This record gives sequence, C-alpha cells and structure tokens, in this order.
Amino acid sequence: MGQEHPDSRLFPHATGAAEKMVHAHQKEEPLKLYSGWFCPFVQRVLLVLLEKRIPFQYIEVNPYNKPKSLLDLNPRGLVPTLQYDNKPLYESTVVCEFLEEAYPDTKRLLPADPYERARTRIWVDFVTSRVIPSFHRFLQYQPKGPEDKGLAKVREDFLGQLRLFAGEMDPTGPFFLGKELSLIDLIIAPWAVRLWVFDHFKGGLGTVNDRWDKYVGALEKRETIIETTSEREHYLPIYQRYADDTAQSELAKATREGKGVP
Repeated sequence: MGQEHPDSRLFPHATGAAEKMVHAHQKEEPLKLYSGWFCPFVQRVLLVLLEKRIPFQYIEVNPYNKPKSLLDLNPRGLVPTLQYDNKPLYESTVVCEFLEEAYPDTKRLLPADPYERARTRIWVDFVTSRVIPSFHRFLQYQPKGPEDKGLAKVREDFLGQLRLFAGEMDPTGPFFLGKELSLIDLIIAPWAVRLWVFDHFKGGLGTVNDRWDKYVGALEKRETIIETTSEREHYLPIYQRYADDTAQSELAKATREGKGVP
C-alpha cells in the first residue's frame, strides 16, 4: 500500500526526531526511498530499514511537484516507492518483506519457523484489511445529528479489530511474538502510536485491554519509532482534514466510498 498525502503541504517536511533521521539519510545511496513524512505506510518501510540498519537515501516527495525520477519508477507517484538496483518496488507490505529477503545478513524480522512466519503474514494482512480501514471509518465518520449512533458503532468496530489482534499476541510479550520485535510490530506501529488522534478529534477511543496497552507502551519506547515520528502539532492540521472527511489522499477517498485500503 502506498499513499500520497496532498494535505502534507500544510507542513512540508519532517520535524523533531524525524527531521534528524531524514538529515542523516540524505547521502546518495543505491537504495532510495521516496517518502512523505506524514505517511504511515512510509513509516512502515522506514522502520524496517532502520531496524535492519540498511543504508538508504531518503527522498521527500512534494505531492504537487513530483520528481520525474519518482514518476519514472511509479507512474501513480505514490509513496513509499523504493528504488533498488535502479528498479521500482512499491506497496508497503511488499517492500517490507522484500527488504527482509534481500538483506538476510542483517537483523531478521520474520520468524525462522515456517508456521510462525505464515501466521505472521496472516496478521500482517489483518492489519491492512481490517485494522486500517476501521481506523479510518472511525476517524472520518460524520454524525448526521445528535441521535446518530453511527459514531459509537464505528468506534466499537475499531475496538473490536484491535481486541482480535491483541488476542493473538504472545501473552507475556511485550511484542506480538514475545520478547523480540518482529515485522508484524512494524506493520501496525504507525497506527498504534497515532491513536491519540481519536482523543483529539473523536472524543476518545475507549479501552482495548491491558495486553494492548502493554504492547503500545513498548512500541512508543522503541528508538526507531521515536526517530521516525515528527512533532505532534504538525500532524494535527492534516488529521483535521481526515476528521472532517475532506482529506484527498487515496485512502481517504477509498474510505469515503466504503472501500478498503487501495
């Protein structure tokens, strides 16, 4: 999944810890990541690159002035797009798994056991097909009046997806598979650490369960997650567009049309 975020023009570059990370990856490298600082799908790929310590060049994309170098790789001009050996790759989950396979001598993020590896892929798909759409249905929902119960319904649906996910976790953790962080954690992390948007825009999310709270607490402390996250104040005007259901990203449009992740 790759997503363009036109509303990121409200603030055109990463800030805080993420700005330092971007500056550290400006040097020319064979592996290039075309990025948008706001995009959670980009953050997935960044997390894998940083956890595996793979050298890469970060290239911020202006959605209103996309470089020809990006359009030559991906005619839709969406991020994340990876340039590897002068060849294009996109769709964030595909890129993440590719990096795991293409750089086997770095930290491994998928289990060695074939069953656990397959099970991880089931829950990677669950995040994209169930968690992210329900996140956006809740965020973008517009009540039709004081008696409208739809907001409570989409809130409960989202909580239900998170509870199903948490129910599959190793009971001790703190991560999904146990003590060690793995790919599934990096796949869901960009959304798990942004649940504050519901406190800000939708009157709160509500309680998932204790295991989920422990999980999110561990993710929020992870160095790579901290260093790929910008200052919260710069996310607010962008998420305001989502909360008002006026955002024009591909994902926002798909949610508006009752579709899944495009």
